[in-house]
Amino acid sequence: MSKKEILRLMAGFRRFREKYFANEHPLYQRLSSGTGQAPKTLIIGCSDSRVDPAIITSASPGELFIVRNVANLVPPYEKGGVHGVSAAIEFAVVNLKVENVIVLGHRQCGGIRALMLNDQQVQSNSFVDNWVGIAKEAKKRVFEKYGHETEENLCRHGELESIITSLNNLKSFPFVDAAIKERDLAVMGIYFDLEQGQLLEYDDKADTFKNIEV
Repeated sequence: MSKKEILRLMAGFRRFREKYFANEHPLYQRLSSGTGQAPKTLIIGCSDSRVDPAIITSASPGELFIVRNVANLVPPYEKGGVHGVSAAIEFAVVNLKVENVIVLGHRQCGGIRALMLNDQQVQSNSFVDNWVGIAKEAKKRVFEKYGHETEENLCRHGELESIITSLNNLKSFPFVDAAIKERDLAVMGIYFDLEQGQLLEYDDKADTFKNIEV
């Protein structure tokens, strides 16, 4: 990181303290009072710098428990090993007892593009290549249905289908499945079109994504 960039970030923190933190000091006092956090919603989003779940939802500190990774993917349930995304899901559902889990995908996702088009910028068997392989079934479904379409359309279909894959993988976790059955945990798939500023929600009964009217 360049010195200029560090100074820019520190200037941003100064503005945060002088304006936002000063105005919201009672909120931060409450959040740090010892009772801990109590978010109602877990969002599994993408690492993409353009798609910040808190900004998109205008959420305040303490409202969201957020997990971000390349292509907003949820791996299938697996025992053993070290699993960062799975650990975060477990903590949110079992310990924090969130009421909602949202998989938040988005348009122009670089991770999904790497999956769909075998992007040469991503080396075979690299961390990214292996990670986006979680959605290989989504890729297969897209090419079976839409293989004749343009690269842009293939990527868009891949972004949507990968959300469905992640929703299915979420439900493979025993504690998620139990929370759905025992306390009506809501599991949702949302797609953010960053070009149009629109949200789509997956309707599992109709097996399609529909515009969210706001």
